Amino acid sequence: MAELFVNQAKQYAETRPSYPQELFQFIASKTPAHDLVWDVGTGSGQAARSDVVANTTQDMQDVTTRFAHQPLVTLAALAGIYKHVTGTDTSLKQLEFAPKLPNVSYHHTPSVMSMSGLEQTVSTQSSVDLVTIAQAMHWFDLHAFYQQVKWILKKPDGAIAAWCYTVPEVNDSVDSVLNPFYSIDSDPYLEPQLKLIDDKYMSIDFPFEPVEGADHTGPFKFVAEKLMDLDEYFTYLRSWSAYQTAKTKGVELLRDDMIESFKRDWNEDGHDQKVVKFPVYLTIGKVGNA
Repeated sequence: MAELFVNQAKQYAETRPSYPQELFQFIASKTPAHDLVWDVGTGSGQAARSDVVANTTQDMQDVTTRFAHQPLVTLAALAGIYKHVTGTDTSLKQLEFAPKLPNVSYHHTPSVMSMSGLEQTVSTQSSVDLVTIAQAMHWFDLHAFYQQVKWILKKPDGAIAAWCYTVPEVNDSVDSVLNPFYSIDSDPYLEPQLKLIDDKYMSIDFPFEPVEGADHTGPFKFVAEKLMDLDEYFTYLRSWSAYQTAKTKGVELLRDDMIESFKRDWNEDGHDQKVVKFPVYLTIGKVGNA
């Protein structure tokens, strides 16, 4: 699926939301050790950037952090818990827009990675504390991927955390235009895997145990927010894979009448910039002794 985003990689990096710190606080509280994280399908680094940037406010403290976390402490104080993160993605173009930070390493990988390739690129068997997948697991060959996850995670408490966000929410007026744009206009160009996002990953195969303190593997809901003007909102919509797919077929989903509808409802309250909310749904589990 990486090729769908090549032409819009810069827009994707600029308009996709950064994830809320509460998400990372929750995830990090579920792993006893905080040494190494493998971020899979890292894309333009939203997951890596969301927590790691806070490290710079802490003089880096000699850390190479993937997730900044520890309960009851501010994010800046938590930024040194995980000592290293390796982010991998099949799209070299996406990785070009990932933040260049000393505490995160990025690797371009093939769509199918062997166990030896995994060991060379990420780490050795039973050595990773946490595997994270932000808005990407629906594209994976899950059978093969889960074999790798179970091989590389520490036993029994190494955790896998996958999350997705659904269509954004602005207000009733704008949302009344977006919802049919997504569910009707875009639907013929949506890949079947995206239906797993609509279902908040509830129907996705997830053969892992609930983490400590939970009696299920999710979804757990969080909310990401991003301040946008209308042009940025349109750029976000154009970064959708459905929009890109339609465009390759000669179909312009953002027709003039659709743009006018968005403009009318966006400008209804007289405010050019708006807080756009992205519901985020987390699925998380531990490897156990598998």
